[in-house]
Amino acid sequence: MAPLTQTFVTKSATDPDPYPLFKFWVEIQSIIVAEFQECSGLRMERTVEMIEEGGVNDHVQILPGRNKYSNIVLKKGVSSSNALWTWYTTGLYDAKVQRVNFSILLMDLTGATARRWNVASGFPVKWEGPTFATDSNRVAIETLEIAHHGLSIGS
Repeated sequence: MAPLTQTFVTKSATDPDPYPLFKFWVEIQSIIVAEFQECSGLRMERTVEMIEEGGVNDHVQILPGRNKYSNIVLKKGVSSSNALWTWYTTGLYDAKVQRVNFSILLMDLTGATARRWNVASGFPVKWEGPTFATDSNRVAIETLEIAHHGLSIGS
Protein backbone atom coordinates (compact mmCIF):
# COMPACT_ATOMS: atom_id res chain seq x y z
CA MET A 1 0.00 0.00 0.00
CA ALA A 2 1.34 3.43 -0.96
CA PRO A 3 1.98 5.81 1.96
CA LEU A 4 -0.19 8.88 2.38
CA THR A 5 1.55 11.92 0.93
CA GLN A 6 -0.04 14.40 3.34
CA THR A 7 1.11 14.58 6.92
CA PHE A 8 -1.39 15.34 9.64
CA VAL A 9 -0.51 17.77 12.40
CA THR A 10 -2.41 18.96 15.41
CA LYS A 11 -3.92 22.44 15.54
CA SER A 12 -1.81 25.14 17.14
CA ALA A 13 -3.03 28.28 18.89
CA THR A 14 -2.07 30.46 15.91
CA ASP A 15 -4.04 28.44 13.34
CA PRO A 16 -7.20 30.10 12.05
CA ASP A 17 -10.56 28.88 13.29
CA PRO A 18 -12.76 26.76 11.01
CA TYR A 19 -14.99 28.71 8.61
CA PRO A 20 -18.57 29.58 9.61
CA LEU A 21 -21.44 27.80 7.86
CA PHE A 22 -23.68 30.83 7.50
CA LYS A 23 -21.56 32.67 4.96
CA PHE A 24 -21.82 31.07 1.52
CA TRP A 25 -22.69 32.03 -2.03
CA VAL A 26 -23.93 30.06 -4.99
CA GLU A 27 -22.44 31.07 -8.32
CA ILE A 28 -24.44 29.98 -11.37
CA GLN A 29 -23.00 30.84 -14.79
CA SER A 30 -20.63 33.43 -13.28
CA ILE A 31 -23.50 35.20 -11.48
CA ILE A 32 -23.29 35.31 -7.68
CA VAL A 33 -26.62 34.33 -6.13
CA ALA A 34 -26.27 35.19 -2.46
CA GLU A 35 -29.81 34.89 -1.19
CA PHE A 36 -29.85 31.14 -0.60
CA GLN A 37 -30.28 30.44 3.07
CA GLU A 38 -29.43 26.76 3.00
CA CYS A 39 -27.43 24.37 0.86
CA SER A 40 -27.18 20.65 1.53
CA GLY A 41 -26.19 17.52 -0.34
CA LEU A 42 -22.48 18.09 -0.90
CA ARG A 43 -21.92 14.39 -0.65
CA MET A 44 -20.11 11.73 -2.65
CA GLU A 45 -19.91 8.03 -1.99
CA ARG A 46 -17.77 5.40 -3.65
CA THR A 47 -19.56 2.15 -4.36
CA VAL A 48 -17.73 -1.06 -3.57
CA GLU A 49 -17.85 -4.57 -4.95
CA MET A 50 -17.54 -7.40 -2.46
CA ILE A 51 -15.80 -10.51 -3.78
CA GLU A 52 -15.75 -13.72 -1.80
CA GLU A 53 -12.56 -15.45 -2.80
CA GLY A 54 -12.29 -19.20 -2.39
CA GLY A 55 -9.76 -20.26 0.22
CA VAL A 56 -9.66 -16.79 1.86
CA ASN A 57 -11.86 -17.20 4.90
CA ASP A 58 -10.73 -14.32 7.11
CA HIS A 59 -12.03 -11.45 4.93
CA VAL A 60 -13.90 -10.51 1.78
CA GLN A 61 -12.09 -8.69 -1.01
CA ILE A 62 -13.49 -5.17 -1.33
CA LEU A 63 -12.87 -3.42 -4.65
CA PRO A 64 -13.55 0.27 -5.32
CA GLY A 65 -16.31 1.13 -7.78
CA ARG A 66 -17.91 4.26 -9.20
CA ASN A 67 -18.67 7.42 -7.28
CA LYS A 68 -22.29 8.33 -6.57
CA TYR A 69 -23.29 11.93 -5.96
CA SER A 70 -26.28 13.00 -3.92
CA ASN A 71 -28.58 15.72 -5.17
CA ILE A 72 -27.81 19.24 -4.00
CA VAL A 73 -30.69 21.01 -2.28
CA LEU A 74 -30.86 24.82 -2.28
CA LYS A 75 -33.40 26.72 -0.19
CA LYS A 76 -34.19 30.41 -0.37
CA GLY A 77 -36.82 32.89 0.59
CA VAL A 78 -39.50 33.47 -2.04
CA SER A 79 -38.94 36.77 -3.81
CA SER A 80 -40.16 38.48 -6.95
CA SER A 81 -37.57 36.57 -9.02
CA ASN A 82 -38.81 33.51 -10.92
CA ALA A 83 -35.27 32.36 -11.85
CA LEU A 84 -35.43 28.98 -10.05
CA TRP A 85 -38.92 28.25 -11.37
CA THR A 86 -37.84 29.17 -14.90
CA TRP A 87 -34.75 26.96 -14.71
CA TYR A 88 -36.84 24.03 -13.49
CA THR A 89 -39.56 24.43 -16.12
CA THR A 90 -37.09 24.84 -19.00
CA GLY A 91 -37.33 21.60 -20.91
CA LEU A 92 -40.53 20.54 -19.20
CA TYR A 93 -42.34 20.08 -22.51
CA ASP A 94 -39.52 19.69 -25.04
CA ALA A 95 -37.02 17.49 -23.09
CA LYS A 96 -34.25 20.09 -23.48
CA VAL A 97 -33.23 20.35 -19.86
CA GLN A 98 -30.73 23.12 -19.24
CA ARG A 99 -27.58 21.69 -17.62
CA VAL A 100 -25.21 24.18 -16.03
CA ASN A 101 -21.91 24.08 -14.20
CA PHE A 102 -22.08 26.02 -10.96
CA SER A 103 -20.11 26.59 -7.79
CA ILE A 104 -20.84 26.81 -4.09
CA LEU A 105 -18.46 29.19 -2.35
CA LEU A 106 -17.76 29.16 1.37
CA MET A 107 -16.67 32.61 2.51
CA ASP A 108 -14.39 33.51 5.40
CA LEU A 109 -15.25 36.29 7.84
CA THR A 110 -13.59 38.91 5.61
CA GLY A 111 -15.75 37.95 2.62
CA ALA A 112 -12.99 36.21 0.70
CA THR A 113 -13.59 32.79 -0.83
CA ALA A 114 -12.27 30.14 1.57
CA ARG A 115 -13.38 27.05 -0.36
CA ARG A 116 -15.12 26.42 -3.68
CA TRP A 117 -17.05 23.31 -4.65
CA ASN A 118 -17.54 23.08 -8.42
CA VAL A 119 -20.59 21.15 -9.56
CA ALA A 120 -20.56 19.59 -13.03
CA SER A 121 -23.53 19.54 -15.38
CA GLY A 122 -26.30 20.19 -12.86
CA PHE A 123 -29.98 20.33 -13.70
CA PRO A 124 -33.06 20.75 -11.51
CA VAL A 125 -35.02 17.60 -10.68
CA LYS A 126 -37.41 18.93 -8.02
CA TRP A 127 -38.91 22.30 -7.17
CA GLU A 128 -40.93 22.80 -4.01
CA GLY A 129 -42.90 25.86 -3.04
CA PRO A 130 -43.51 27.18 0.46
CA THR A 131 -45.76 25.62 3.07
CA PHE A 132 -48.34 28.20 4.08
CA ALA A 133 -49.63 28.56 7.65
CA THR A 134 -51.74 31.40 9.04
CA ASP A 135 -50.26 30.98 12.51
CA SER A 136 -46.67 31.56 11.41
CA ASN A 137 -44.59 34.64 10.64
CA ARG A 138 -41.67 32.74 9.09
CA VAL A 139 -40.30 33.54 5.64
CA ALA A 140 -41.83 31.65 2.71
CA ILE A 141 -39.17 29.22 1.41
CA GLU A 142 -38.80 27.64 -2.02
CA THR A 143 -36.57 24.61 -2.57
CA LEU A 144 -34.68 23.47 -5.65
CA GLU A 145 -33.08 20.03 -5.85
CA ILE A 146 -30.33 19.59 -8.43
CA ALA A 147 -28.87 16.36 -9.85
CA HIS A 148 -25.36 16.56 -11.28
CA HIS A 149 -22.40 14.64 -12.69
CA GLY A 150 -19.83 15.37 -10.02
CA LEU A 151 -18.07 17.58 -7.50
CA SER A 152 -14.59 18.98 -7.41
CA ILE A 153 -12.83 21.35 -5.04
CA GLY A 154 -10.85 24.13 -6.60
CA SER A 155 -10.75 27.57 -8.10
